Parts: sequence; C-alpha cells; structure tokens
Amino acid sequence: MAYYRDIVTDKSWQTLQVLRHEYDFVLIGGWAVWLYTHQLKSKDIDIIVSMDSLVKIKERFTVTKNNRLSKYEARVDEIQIDIYVPFWSQLGLPAEDIMALSQHSGGFRVPPPEILVILKQVAYEARLGSSKGYKDMLDIMSLLRLPEFDWYLYCMHGKKTKKELIPSLSDIIIHTTQIPELSLNVHQFSRLKKEWLTALFP
Repeated sequence: MAYYRDIVTDKSWQTLQVLRHEYDFVLIGGWAVWLYTHQLKSKDIDIIVSMDSLVKIKERFTVTKNNRLSKYEARVDEIQIDIYVPFWSQLGLPAEDIMALSQHSGGFRVPPPEILVILKQVAYEARLGSSKGYKDMLDIMSLLRLPEFDWYLYCMHGKKTKKELIPSLSDIIIHTTQIPELSLNVHQFSRLKKEWLTALFP
C-alpha cells in the first residue's frame, strides 16, 4: 500500500540513485526503512555525509543551512534532501556514531534497523500529530516486525540518548490497535503487541 503518490516516490527514488552514484553517504529516514522492510516508500531523502561530501554536493545543488534543525537542505523539484553532518546535526544519536554503525544493504550504507527505530522515534516525537509523524510511526512498526530485529541492541543504544525512548516506544505500541497501511488488523496487531512488549520488558 502506498502512503505517498507513486509519481512522487518514483522521482525521489530516481534522485536517490543519482546521489548514490556520485556521493558517499549513509542513508537514513524512510528510504533506509524501505530497504529493510519493502513496505512504504518515501518522499523525501535523508542522508548523513562527511564535510568533504557536503562540499561536493554544494557544487551541484543549491544547499541551504537550517540552523534551527541542525541540518542542510537541498531540493530537486518537489523532493527535499535533508543532509546531516557529524559533530553538529542532532538526530538523537551522534551522526558520527550512526555512520560508524552503518552497514551495506540494497546498494546503500544504512544504519541497523534498531538504530533506525531510534532515529524514527526522535522524528516522530518532533512531528507528532502531522502526516509525516504518522508515517514515522508506520516506519517504526514495520521495522519492529523484522525477524532479525534485536531488542537488546535497541535498548542498549536507546539508553544512550537523552530521551525516554523505551517508555515512549511502549506507549506507541500500547495505544495502537491496528495498522491498515501495513495490512495489520486488530487481531494480528494484538498478537504482535504482546510479543513486542514482552521483548521490550522481559
């Protein structure tokens, strides 16, 4: 099931392919989630780059600095590219640590699913009540469904943040009843909810 219009996600994916062949980066955000889950495609592009790569990106794109959100921004038509850098950007975990923990998947460098859940939680809390915030929640749930999801690893890294992420995640799980966007009805999600809460609070 699509969350954004196909014409938008197709354009975003094409833009991401261009970036992949020309620049070195770690992919985060919705597209990184999609590489693991193949559930919901993304509209915007979120990447972490070194300062050297940022300089190269500026040679091709018009890049603006967003001091309030500690990131750089570029656009390709309706596609926004959010660019984060080490030792400055605020993602919940240090950008440099996320880069160090990243691994290869689907032709990209991406953080492990457990790290992506943490990043998505931080984004969700900042965008609570918005359509993007709801998409963050869907991405979180799709990652939790992965058979390889490591709850111990999630908790270990989650405790490194300044946020109460573990209680926050339990609240999200408890207050959700069904997720039609992920083809999860009340009965299916109830079973997952029990499994997840048991894993979160063994």
